[in-house]
Amino acid sequence: MKLLPLVEHAVKGPVWGCQMCGQCVLHSTGMTCPMNCPKTLRNGPCGGVREDGQCEVDPTMRCVWLKAYERSVSMPGLPRAWRDEFNQLRPPVDNRLEGGSSWINFATGRDRRTPPGWARR
Repeated sequence: MKLLPLVEHAVKGPVWGCQMCGQCVLHSTGMTCPMNCPKTLRNGPCGGVREDGQCEVDPTMRCVWLKAYERSVSMPGLPRAWRDEFNQLRPPVDNRLEGGSSWINFATGRDRRTPPGWARR
């Protein structure tokens, strides 16, 4: 299973800028990796979107969450269920999964386990 994370990184890194958090949500964010947000938030936007759509932390970059929303509603052929996932609350990032395969974590359900005390609504 060591080969799968390498293949996944080789594909998702250059194509989508995936940060390999092990909890990929590209399908519900218009193929935009939310971990590229300087605040590394899995739920956004953070409230720091400038009036011109740029990031408050790094004004040279477009807000990752604004880009993700725009892509999620405009991608042709994207299943309606995936578009609706954009607004779902995601659990906090589990840094123990970083660098691992989100494909394996999704298949095993590991990416959906939450820390004690965090209730998903």
